Amino acid sequence: MSTQNKLGLETQIIRTQVERTEFQEHSVPLYLTSSFIFEDAEDMRASFAEDKERNLYSRFSNPNTSEFVEKICIMEGAEDGFAFATGMAAVYGTLATLLNAGDHIVSVGSVFGSTHTLFTKYFPKWNIQTTYFDVNHPEEIESKIQENTKILYVESPTNPAVDILDLEYLGKIAKKHKLIFVVDNCFATPYLQNPIQFGADLVIHSATKLIDGQGRVLGGVTVGRSDLIREIYLFSRNTGPALSPFNAWVLSKSLENLPVRIEKHCENALKVAEFLENHPNVASVKYPFLKSHPQYEVAKRQMKLGGNIVAFEIKGGIEAGRQFLDKIKLCSLSANLGDTRSIVTHPASTTHSKLTEEERLAVSITDGLVRISVGLETVRDVIADLDQALNQV
Repeated sequence: MSTQNKLGLETQIIRTQVERTEFQEHSVPLYLTSSFIFEDAEDMRASFAEDKERNLYSRFSNPNTSEFVEKICIMEGAEDGFAFATGMAAVYGTLATLLNAGDHIVSVGSVFGSTHTLFTKYFPKWNIQTTYFDVNHPEEIESKIQENTKILYVESPTNPAVDILDLEYLGKIAKKHKLIFVVDNCFATPYLQNPIQFGADLVIHSATKLIDGQGRVLGGVTVGRSDLIREIYLFSRNTGPALSPFNAWVLSKSLENLPVRIEKHCENALKVAEFLENHPNVASVKYPFLKSHPQYEVAKRQMKLGGNIVAFEIKGGIEAGRQFLDKIKLCSLSANLGDTRSIVTHPASTTHSKLTEEERLAVSITDGLVRISVGLETVRDVIADLDQALNQV
């Protein structure tokens, strides 16, 4: 392992793989099996007693999922991890493991919609409450911490408004109050940002997004402190949200070219953001590596590049947003993100339409906000599509 750590990150991700079989394959095979066999009664006893480390059942572990998790741990600087069937399975499985009835969460208000539903609809059924703080006023956090607060939970960059939180600042608060600091790192990927460096105890990814990168499979992963991951593993092997071997194989192979893909995504996204900043029908643009972003200096300090998500405000509000979607020709209209294909969404009329205007504004979703997940197409073609649509609004 010491030799491995001297290698470059890209080399480690490409060369980390499960042990070759007797067939000496160059590319890792698929281990499409529900279970694994034992040599004899003692082997079976020792395996279930965890006297030896081995695969028992693919709901617990599988060579393909183990390889995927190991690569994420290398990229994030984590001690251990567990792979889930989806990103939301990772969010739920992680929090359900750590929380008991009567516990309290302090979270940034700008969280993914399904996470918000988990916090406001389902956790209260088990007497687990959440208090939100304003993404633009993180100084509020300490006033919202209670005696029963157990977890500090954030996304950075946020979805869909691309706000940035100072992870080092939050890490110090979590340590001071002995909270478990959990970061959803989906937008940044483990290539652009490593929250553990800034004090995070656990890092969650929806691997469905940029980690897969081509809109093919679902997956999620949580990595971080080994003692916490151990508890997450025990909870998950009994509740069953494990990642499938096939999806793990796809995601592990995707990690081999993640750095190259992310570099190009970021290059394209910055060009799109710069174009939008100068368009007469655009009121404002948010992209972490634009100097006009309110948290530009924080983003530069904790991210390698700005990511592939750009948020911008179309003049004309909700109706202009709808018109914009109708005029798009090349970019896809989809709720997904992180694909090779550029995707646009208008949250106020779609994903967040059930919220009141006041509720949307509280999480930085204005009526004309559009989120674009910038893909890997020739960037001038993406810009031309955005331009022609904006000119017809």
